[in-house]
Amino acid sequence: MTTARGEAASGAAVNAVGAESPQSIESPGLVGQRLTLNAFHQLAGVLAGYPYVKLVIDRPNATIHFVNHARYTFHSDYIAECLLNIPASELDKNIDEFNRSVYLDPKRRFYVGILALHDRGGGPFFSLETVEIDNMDADMVTYFFDFVKDQVDPSLPLKFKPANHLQETIVAKLDAGKMPRVFNHEIFASASYVCLNPGTATGRLRRFLHEADYRRAFPTLEWFDIIAMPRVPDDIPRVSGILNSQHTTPLSHTNVLAAGWQVPNAIQLGALEQIDAKGLDGQWVTYSVSANATEVSLAKTAKPADITTRPAWSVHQIKMEEPEIARAPICDLSKLRMTDRYRYGTKAANLGELYYLLENGSQRLLGYYRVRRPPRENLLPHLAGLLGVPENADLERAAFEFLRANIVVPRGISIPFTVQEQFLVSSPRIQQAIGKLKMALELNAREIDPLCLNLQNLICNARMPDPIRDYIDRQIAANLAGVSSFVVRSSSNAEDLENFSAAGIYESINHVTSAEHLFAGIKEVWASLCSARSVRLQNDAGISLDDVYMGIIVQEEIKADIGGVMVTTNPISAGDFRNVYLNVSGKSVVNVVQGSELPYQYLYNTVEGSGQTLSLGSAEKDLSDKQKARLQRLAILGRLLQSHFSPDYTFSSPIDVEWAANDETIFILQLRPYAG
Repeated sequence: MTTARGEAASGAAVNAVGAESPQSIESPGLVGQRLTLNAFHQLAGVLAGYPYVKLVIDRPNATIHFVNHARYTFHSDYIAECLLNIPASELDKNIDEFNRSVYLDPKRRFYVGILALHDRGGGPFFSLETVEIDNMDADMVTYFFDFVKDQVDPSLPLKFKPANHLQETIVAKLDAGKMPRVFNHEIFASASYVCLNPGTATGRLRRFLHEADYRRAFPTLEWFDIIAMPRVPDDIPRVSGILNSQHTTPLSHTNVLAAGWQVPNAIQLGALEQIDAKGLDGQWVTYSVSANATEVSLAKTAKPADITTRPAWSVHQIKMEEPEIARAPICDLSKLRMTDRYRYGTKAANLGELYYLLENGSQRLLGYYRVRRPPRENLLPHLAGLLGVPENADLERAAFEFLRANIVVPRGISIPFTVQEQFLVSSPRIQQAIGKLKMALELNAREIDPLCLNLQNLICNARMPDPIRDYIDRQIAANLAGVSSFVVRSSSNAEDLENFSAAGIYESINHVTSAEHLFAGIKEVWASLCSARSVRLQNDAGISLDDVYMGIIVQEEIKADIGGVMVTTNPISAGDFRNVYLNVSGKSVVNVVQGSELPYQYLYNTVEGSGQTLSLGSAEKDLSDKQKARLQRLAILGRLLQSHFSPDYTFSSPIDVEWAANDETIFILQLRPYAG
């Protein structure tokens, strides 16, 4: 929760609780006195739903300072002005050296951390934690905890909260009776509120207790509805807001879509009971989600007079690059570049580009670390530390060698749009069904869903002409001989577009072991382009059926120990430039993205280097230290890949990576822009 200087406070700036008090506005803090509960609230800010107070121990003087959040965003600002008697701007000139002295020096003068108040599950208590990069040893952790314990309101229990995996290992060896502890994943599991995507929307609230209720009401859902249910399913149409009453992951398809649509989205335990108690089901409400709140806001309001007006997003023109349908060959993925997306689709082109990167390197690899992060000129010295090389080393070469040593792209071929088009025009019945669907879309007819289903069935059941089948068969035999299990992946031109992510709306088929199943899988993926859900979302975004095409990736299926999804950002803290977010499954990456399994959730620091376990998900124990070290490498790889695949020179656009890992190898399965 606490951060090193130079990063915007996680969750953006927050107001101090009790800010109306003159003391909370004018006083720098509380020095050398026990912190009462009343004083805590006067000094506190709010982050991730919890009030918290920053603290500093001046060890040589045996004095504790509780910092007023309203005046000091960072510990370093307070230390500079109140303890070192220098302007904060002067300290900023050597901020990296200061951070090393505070977080990494075993003989440090200052011990810094935060005290947070929790009031869920078993009664209120304080948690004490350091910054995530702090490398305190066992003696230092014990000193820190004992000192603070003597200086806070004794009416509330104090528990140490490890801020990184090193501290988790340390506290596991200490006496829990002398140092009570609480872990990130325990707090996450009991958190009644999680902001997944901040925002405000006015709409009609639709509450569903069970998925069966949702299915029955599905035909009546409108764009202005706000859906509240235990866990919103992946096939949600475009709506104005989402509210889950059970825990989910920010990286499920539903939540990625919500982020791409920019609609408010949150987890609120007990939300359905609150909605029923207030009689809000079916009512018009203003729904607000904020990173700095402790719960969602649902306020009853009048139905807008202009509700029949089409929403702004429905008339916004989605930028579609003109595809190339001229004959293009089926080819090995390694032969593609990013610019081949016009013929093979985005996913295939990105994997081809990754092959090229691993073979030839890139002058863009250091882009993210070259960006100025005030007060730092760049983060290259930190990258050198992460790569284990001197600061004056050839970092571009070191980054390239790091990529090659850790990443493998599974073998595969790419089937271009041309082949799909040849298959579709080979069947008069399919062409007739496409014509009917186009007409229905133009007339906004009620029969769109059954027409989509009929078209899908025709595509899946049509015989693939021998020339097309033989062509695909020859290429698989030539390029993927020896593979026993395949994945058939979608690679469309109607995804990963600005304001249209399409996360999870097209099919990918796993565990394909025979030729018959492989060709059936190819047709099923082609058919997913015209599913009722796909067509609805495309049509809502103004994308014509004439403009969408589907390429296919046929890829070797990887058997791995763990797999999951990584996004090179912190989706629940927009100002956090250090951390990347990982969801991990010990079963299948599919379970993560479909939301069928609550995955492990981790944050990994890609500047100073450290990791935190946010949630164990459905598991009973954490991953091994060896597996977590592998995830740290993956996080660094993610930043390097983000730099190469950046669409501009800010290098700030995060990427979404599906991966699998076994032993020392990390396999990159998919790579795409992240819409959050």
